[in-house]
Parts: sequence; C-alpha cells; structure tokens
Amino acid sequence: MAESRTATLTIDGTSYELPILTPTAGPEVIDVRKLYGQAGVFTYDPGFTSTAACDSTITFIDGDKGELLHRGYPIEQLASESHYLEVCYALLYGDLPSAEQLEEFEALVTNHTMIHEQMHNFFRGFRRDAHPMATMVGVVGAMSAFYHDSTDINDENQREVASIRLIAKMPTIAAMAYKYSIGQPFVYPRNDLDYASNFLHMCFSVPAAEYEVNPILARAMDRIFTLHADHEQNASTSTVRLASSSGANPFACIAAGIACLWGPAHGGANQATLEMLKEIGTVDRIPEFIARAKDKNDNYRLMGFGHRVYKNFDPRATVMKESADEVLELLGVEDNPLLQVAMELEKQAVADSYFQEKKLFPNVDFYSGIILEAMGFPTSMFTPIFAVARTVGWISQWKEQLADPQLKIGRPRQLYMGETQRDYTDIENR
Repeated sequence: MAESRTATLTIDGTSYELPILTPTAGPEVIDVRKLYGQAGVFTYDPGFTSTAACDSTITFIDGDKGELLHRGYPIEQLASESHYLEVCYALLYGDLPSAEQLEEFEALVTNHTMIHEQMHNFFRGFRRDAHPMATMVGVVGAMSAFYHDSTDINDENQREVASIRLIAKMPTIAAMAYKYSIGQPFVYPRNDLDYASNFLHMCFSVPAAEYEVNPILARAMDRIFTLHADHEQNASTSTVRLASSSGANPFACIAAGIACLWGPAHGGANQATLEMLKEIGTVDRIPEFIARAKDKNDNYRLMGFGHRVYKNFDPRATVMKESADEVLELLGVEDNPLLQVAMELEKQAVADSYFQEKKLFPNVDFYSGIILEAMGFPTSMFTPIFAVARTVGWISQWKEQLADPQLKIGRPRQLYMGETQRDYTDIENR
C-alpha cells in the first residue's frame, strides 16, 4: 500500500487534500482518516459498499473478472489440485506449505479434534429441536470457559493454540450439533481419517454399524470446505474483525462470526436454494418459475443464480459443479425429485438467453446445496457446514488484524436524523 497522489475535496470554498492509496490489486482507495479532524465532516456509506475498513494480504476478489485469490493463488487451482488443510495453512501463514510443514500441520489439527468431555453436557442444555446454528453459537462462545490457556490475545503462542483448536474442533462441534438434533449419540473423531472424511464419519456413523466414508463424497465435502474458506471482507468476517477490535477473546469473536453467518442474506444462500427447489416442486413447473424470474414486474428471483460480488461468473462454481456431477452420478437422483428439479433447472436456465445476457449463472451456493442434499444433510445443517469451512478465514483475518500496528477499536459514525435537544416534560403534562 503506497500513497501515489492526492484527491481534492472542496467544501464551502475550502479545499482538502486526501491521500490516494494504491494496492497491489484492485481499485485505489481515498484515505479519509483525517477528514473529520480537518473538515469536521464524515463520509456516508450504508453497507460499506465503497469503504475499505482495513488493509489485508489474505484474499482478493475481482468481481468483474470473476477472480478469487487466496494469498495470490487462484481458487480454481486450490480447489482442483490442493485440499482444505493445505489451503488453511496458506491462509494462516501466507504461503503453501512444504511436504514436511503440511504433515506437521495436519498432525497438529488431527490431535486437537476432540472437545473437552464436560462440553458434552453443555449440548444437553439445548432443546432437541434447537437449530444447529443456535447450538454452535452457544458452544463456540463457551469454549472460552473451557480453554483458559488460549484466550490471551497478547500472547502469540496462545493465539496460535486458539487458532488450531478452533479449526480442529469446529467439525466436531458441528457434527455433535447435528447428532443432538436428530437424537443420535455423539460420535468421537478418529485420528486415522482426513479432515473431510472425519466430519462425514462423525455426522453419519452410528455405534450399531460399520460406516465407511466414500472417497467421492469426502472429496466433495473437502471442496465445499475449500471453496468457502475465506471470501475477503464479507459480513461475518467484518463482524469477527469488529469484535476482535475490542480485545475480545478468540472464541467470542468466532461465535460472533457464526451468529452473523446465520443470517439468510449471508450463510443461508444454499439453504434458500433448496427451499426454492422445494417450492418449484416438479420439473414441469420450471418454465413457470423461469418466466417469473424474467418478469420485471415480478419480484421473484431464482436463488443460487448470480452473485452480489461476481458480475461475471462465480469462479468457485465450476469446480463445485464437477463435484456435484460426481456425487449425483454416485448417488443417483431417480428417487429424489428435488435433485431432478435442480438438474433440469440448471439446464434450462443456462440455455436461456436472458440468463446469459444478465450473466446469471449458477453460483457456488446452487451446487453446494445440491451436493449436501444428495449426501443426506438437512437444510438446517447447510449453514453450520459453511461455518466449519469459514472458520479458518475468520481466524486468519483475526490474526492479521491483531498484528496490525494501526489497530483501533471499530467505531462507525452515523448520520443523525433524530430530534435535536429538547426539554424534559413531567409525566402529568405529557
């Protein structure tokens, strides 16, 4: 980040010079940090759509080009050639690991997958019909009560221990939330399984029978984790950063991120896709819903098509489609009307000139929802799985922020539109 030139802002005849900062990629940024002190005015940007709240070296998105880079590596290459824990290492430490570094990192994560035994009792405090995300928010926040030796954010070693614990234990917590919601016993993690396989084992195995993880399903799950690992300064990541700016412990910060991710406008997109498919119901009704989506007088839109950030195509969708095709070929769709609707909807929408012109292509949420449905996950588990995947992104951003010498507590300003000062009136005179 370097100051290249300045922009001039003129207010009531007085001019102010604002530095323009040049990033390594992406649009230049006008530095307004001293604007209030110099001119006595704030900037106004609801949704922060034109505001850079931090500088970062982790993830870069170019929505117009359909580009997503983690530490400079294209997501397509990472998802096709790498695997989740290798991507975790790159996000956390800045570069892909050597074979030796990866082996050590995988062993470290594997050896921290179990949770404190007393935390099992914590789950039983929830109702059986509690949403798994509600359970995850509570349990992850409660980790600070069980792991006191990794809550000091000023201790570099404790920050590292907390990072590994969260990445390792999040699949265990999510799987336990799922098992609890369906009334089945908890399944302990196994050290002989890889990250994705272990998660599937904890979700779908039962003590009464042997369960063998299918490698195609494990690969698909690993890709879902990889493709959701980080996505720049999104709502939940910004929530983690804002919570962290106050000095909150890491478990509280990640719990805040999970709470934000729970919102249907954020982490619930693939769940919304499945609910849309249920609404369509049968293949013969697809033209009706496509027509509604194309009707400018109808507010209806197809979920899982297009993306707020990507104005061209979602670079994650191509890889996810490969996994979706593999999973559907393995498991079949003959007995699942929902998946039949999904496949036909994809075919008709992609071939439609309206969707081609508007660049409304199926996105990663469309395909991940199909995969998770085919695997047998209820829609209530879609967002918890997203939280498992995104944990490493939140942690990487959290660690980066804590190391930033410019760190200040987040304190957005406002455009006040309420009453000005007025005198108190006694209750009998109101």
